[in-house]
Amino acid sequence: MSFGIYAIGYLILIAGVVYLAHLMHIPQHYIVAIAVIMLGVGIVTGVQTTRRRDPS
Repeated sequence: MSFGIYAIGYLILIAGVVYLAHLMHIPQHYIVAIAVIMLGVGIVTGVQTTRRRDPS
């Protein structure tokens, strides 16, 4: 699986969580913090998932 597809899927997930938090009237600074944390987790897991192993 390529990192681009993984990243797009994770961005869609983040957008959904942010929209749901907005509908629940959660303060905006909490929503931004949640989005930043999820973005960091998404990058780390995406790199781990799509990384090629060394053939040694």
